[in-house]
Amino acid sequence: MKPIRKLPLPFLRVFEAAGRTASFATAAQELDLSPSAVSHSIRKLEETVDLRLFQRSTREVTLTREGAILLEHVQRGMEEMRRGLALVTTDEPSPLRLHTAPSFATQWLLPRLAGFVKENPRIDLRFSASTDYARFEDDDFDLDIVYGEPKPSPYEKIPLALEKLTPLCAPELARKIQRPEDLYEHTLIQCDVQMFQWKGWFEANQLTPPNQYGLRFDRSSMAIAAAVGGLGVVLESTLLAERELNQGTLMSPLIGTTREVPYVGHYLVYPKRLHHHQAFDTFRSWLLKELGIENLPGSLI
Repeated sequence: MKPIRKLPLPFLRVFEAAGRTASFATAAQELDLSPSAVSHSIRKLEETVDLRLFQRSTREVTLTREGAILLEHVQRGMEEMRRGLALVTTDEPSPLRLHTAPSFATQWLLPRLAGFVKENPRIDLRFSASTDYARFEDDDFDLDIVYGEPKPSPYEKIPLALEKLTPLCAPELARKIQRPEDLYEHTLIQCDVQMFQWKGWFEANQLTPPNQYGLRFDRSSMAIAAAVGGLGVVLESTLLAERELNQGTLMSPLIGTTREVPYVGHYLVYPKRLHHHQAFDTFRSWLLKELGIENLPGSLI
């Protein structure tokens, strides 16, 4: 491949339209060019990169493997340019968009959000919650709080608080649980998406895990609510159940007498960019301070 000394932006714009529409004629109409001008631009781009980007026939054009890879990156770059133009030309501040794991949002983040809003009334926050990871290039998110360690990626990631899993239940039920063996006599609430579940806790405490569980949920927030309602004992993070523990609606009857399961459950993830949203550092610093994370390196922005 030839070394490229100058980025051929006009050719790339034509290439993106042709690749997206799979038609030189349609790209020509979209760009207000002649089909021959589109064909000429594509040919010049292929000569510049020394690669065939399209397979041509009398009826259609299709991207080659190299063309499809290039199109993906060109579209990503064009979206970044559009985002940059929007940031510097708009009179209104753009919203700070946060994606988060659902139970972390419900159990930990939302109860504390009033303090942030009071301190920063001019920051326009937009939230979205799901178990999927944010797609920063496609969905325009600024930050993502994910459950479980993310797969290797080009993004920055910060491990959040060390969480501890321990049996939790309503006060009435807690009075009946004096030793770990008492758990066999009660309904155990299981959260199926949790990294560490009852089986691991029993094994960590040299006990035989039960063969079945009374209630199963796919969200920690629902499992915690069930325990608050007196439906059984849940193995849950003291971080996610912090509000209920402080209010006294949940108790940890075996704390100090059994082994807790410590783990880092959540991570803060965001793209590596020279310039983030103007409110990015404010929210990031507030979040880490609320979690008691100190002595981080200087700003990564």
